[in-house]
Amino acid sequence: MLLRVRVTLPDRPGTLGQVARTLGVSGADIVQVVVLERLGGRAVDDFTVVWPGAARVERLLAGLAAIPGVRVDGVWRAIGAPTTTGQDAELLAQVAANPADGLATLVDAVPGLLAADWAVAAVVPVDWASRTASGGATVGYASWRAPVPLRLPEVTPLRGRSMTTPDGTHHAIVPFGRAGLVLVVAREHSETLSAAAFHSTEVDRLTQLVRASAVILGDRLDLVGTPPVVAGP
Repeated sequence: MLLRVRVTLPDRPGTLGQVARTLGVSGADIVQVVVLERLGGRAVDDFTVVWPGAARVERLLAGLAAIPGVRVDGVWRAIGAPTTTGQDAELLAQVAANPADGLATLVDAVPGLLAADWAVAAVVPVDWASRTASGGATVGYASWRAPVPLRLPEVTPLRGRSMTTPDGTHHAIVPFGRAGLVLVVAREHSETLSAAAFHSTEVDRLTQLVRASAVILGDRLDLVGTPPVVAGP
């Protein structure tokens, strides 16, 4: 199976090589490395690896924990092949080529781009700011792996952000900037694997995709969540 392994490590020569060797010795075949952050002498790297399905992840975690200064932030299952920012442009081209299904195309594709489990386009009520209780958002479109029934976190159409709900599910939440529409992407917690929270660079990437899609789709977004008009007899 394909796994995403997020590691925080000292940003000094040799440490990345130690991590790569440990992954290999543990049985992982590295197919991609992405540097999410380099700051203050520390780096945050995402490794996408092919992992033997019968092997126990504990072996991998123990090996990484033995490297001085290394911290494992998360290990979770990735869907599909490793992705790059070049695929963002391809996705936007697909949205532009078929705007009638553009929102569905975006929502279905985003989980694969961000190694997430599911995504939804949620519609926040226009009176969200005056409500005394959180919630009230409705689902405009959900990706194929979204759970049923779907429990959304607190969603506001203000800015892109990441958050974690009490059940351990990590979310990235980005507004489209019109019609109270917000894209919610989730990584779920499991008994055997623990996903990492969405990094700020991932939220920024999602924000760029959402903003570009909003420009492409324009007024079509205002119709999301609107009941269809039924002709009378």
